[in-house]
Amino acid sequence: MVPLPIVFDPGKEGLEKVLRDYQIEALRVVWANAERGVTSREVWESVKRALEGVKTISRASIINFLNAMCDDGILRYKEETCKGGMRRKYFPALDEEGFKKYIAQTVIESLLRDFPEQTLEAIREALSRHPELADKLRSLI
Repeated sequence: MVPLPIVFDPGKEGLEKVLRDYQIEALRVVWANAERGVTSREVWESVKRALEGVKTISRASIINFLNAMCDDGILRYKEETCKGGMRRKYFPALDEEGFKKYIAQTVIESLLRDFPEQTLEAIREALSRHPELADKLRSLI
């Protein structure tokens, strides 16, 4: 899997740390329809409704985002014939929890590569402030 170029904003909450509002909505539509898959039109219409009165988003932006997520291995697609020719149906390759792990892993590995000592020290300090997570980490190692 090629790493998604991540812009991490620690001042935001949840997935907004790494995604725009329309991107979060688009992924939620795909995750909610994991079995049957969804077309870019279905995703766009759902995102458009969810963001109505807040912002408008072009269908091209949705298509570009969905295809980038496929390139990064977060989504997958299946081509099918339709009245106008061919279209893609999008399915999750990673569910929401898998995506969150992917984000955390990508950020941590990048920090370990560029700032190994500082990252380990920062993790140690963070775990000292959260002993319940330190215990959980010990049980995982």
